[in-house]
Amino acid sequence: MDFQFKHKKISGILTILPHKSVTFEDEMANFNFSPAKSMKLKIAMGYKEHRLAEIGQTSVDFCIYGLQYLFDSGLLSKEDIDAILFVSQSPDYFMPASSNIIQGHFGIKQDCLCMDINQGCAGFEVGLIQSFMLLEQPSINKVILLNADVLSPKVSPKDRNSRPLTGDAAAITIVEKCEEENTIYANIKMDGTGALVLNIPAGGFRLPSSPETAIMEEDAAGNFRSKDNLVMQGDEVFNFVQREVPPMIEHLYKQSGVNREDVDWYMFHQPNKFMLNKLADKLGVPREKMPANIVENFGNASGVTVPTCISYNLGEQLCNQEMLLCMAGFGVGLTWSSIMMKVGNLKFNKIIEF
Repeated sequence: MDFQFKHKKISGILTILPHKSVTFEDEMANFNFSPAKSMKLKIAMGYKEHRLAEIGQTSVDFCIYGLQYLFDSGLLSKEDIDAILFVSQSPDYFMPASSNIIQGHFGIKQDCLCMDINQGCAGFEVGLIQSFMLLEQPSINKVILLNADVLSPKVSPKDRNSRPLTGDAAAITIVEKCEEENTIYANIKMDGTGALVLNIPAGGFRLPSSPETAIMEEDAAGNFRSKDNLVMQGDEVFNFVQREVPPMIEHLYKQSGVNREDVDWYMFHQPNKFMLNKLADKLGVPREKMPANIVENFGNASGVTVPTCISYNLGEQLCNQEMLLCMAGFGVGLTWSSIMMKVGNLKFNKIIEF
């Protein structure tokens, strides 16, 4: 499905990272793997360290901390907020919606649309598309897009497939109307037949958590996890990404009339360094134009990896100039989405710690 928008822009990006940093070596002894094989895995996948929330810290906590920072810094006014979108797969509660909790915490006006969106790896792109659609309304001028995931408590510490790459983080993106004639191109695809390739089997109404679902079991690869833990079929995810993402980006080129060489940066979701480098090669994009340094420094915080990549690699540059970005997310759902747009002259683009 294709989308096209005009007179919309991103005016600021704030990434909020946990202060707690854990290295690959810190956790290596937990894996049912020899030290030599673990180190080979580290090099191949780009594992170095990842940021993990403290016990009790939630996705909403990270968003509240970041918003308070913006209010205190004079970078955002509560009165200007017309909509709050909270995109996450780790909400504080089944009900009520996390966006309502955040609105209530700050006493934001009642004329404010609050919406939670259950999306993961493509959550930043899905959130941007929804934000652009909301801005089509005369009564909505500024949308606060919150991408946040604290999934580390759901990942087994003895799962070498998922634990070393898992990170926690949040990002706040300000999306608003503008006068410039700037066309934004986007597309999205979904395939629910592969929905269980990335899955937490227990904890919902289909299979409530119980003492039985907490029992750790060993899989064929020597990973230990329970039904309460995230399970990822790594080969299936890799094949999906290599198969579906390149045609999506090729379609985006045609849709936007942009040549691959004209794109300044490819800011893609980062499952791991190996997968992203392979994707860059398949697309014929120079690896230096598609940064793959987020998992090794901070971990994979699902859809938050894209705004983290923008803040970490471009920082102040995007506050002083405009660049053509191709952004893409792909994974859980299965969902894959991409956006081609100019981003720049931002009010802020930075990383803070909580």
